[in-house]
Amino acid sequence: MMAQPSSTPLSSPVSVTGSQFMVPYQFDIIVDTNSSGNLLITDTNNKIMLQVKRCDTSFHYQLVLVDVDDKPIVMMRDKIMSEHDRWNVFRGDSKSKSDMIFSTKTAHMIQFKTCVHVFLENKISSKDVCDFKIQGSWSKRNCTIFMGDTSTTIAQMHKMESSENVKFVKDKFMVTIYPNVDYAFVVTLIAIVNAMKNSDTKDAVAVEVGGQAGQGLGSMIGAVAFS
Repeated sequence: MMAQPSSTPLSSPVSVTGSQFMVPYQFDIIVDTNSSGNLLITDTNNKIMLQVKRCDTSFHYQLVLVDVDDKPIVMMRDKIMSEHDRWNVFRGDSKSKSDMIFSTKTAHMIQFKTCVHVFLENKISSKDVCDFKIQGSWSKRNCTIFMGDTSTTIAQMHKMESSENVKFVKDKFMVTIYPNVDYAFVVTLIAIVNAMKNSDTKDAVAVEVGGQAGQGLGSMIGAVAFS
């Protein structure tokens, strides 16, 4: 079932990663999650638009969003030792604070449904109202991305059904992008929530980090102060 137009029209275009990722009409994209931890983004004619690739380090779970020419658009990086599963997003393949575009965090430390808040880089206080919000049921592929703490929708996830153009839909879902909305930004948010839900991958990273920390712990005790 396709998403319906937002009851509250956008007062201005939504451009976060870049205006080149905006079109003046509503359209659907297909997200394929069955690709070795990566995401493949196509249009409804199976034409590749974007890809999300894993590029983990020993201490961080990282993802990079690339265009069809494999050029980095944004770098997504989790914040270790975070109570609210925080992620920071940077321009290109940068990890510099000066290149940070926005950050995300879960609304609650323990939550049974998806609720992730998005803050643009100019937000400096934890009391600031979020700029965007992802809310709904991830397992049912029924999440909506809203403008701030409002009912204005900029994108809507929904399940897929097999068709002549699209088969093997088990690991795929669709996202309706509303007019004048930065679809690369939407894909970035989808990728972050997908990573949050991918506990097996995050556990594997944690085990790797834990093993390395354990090997070097003896030599560090009494010599290093952690801040």
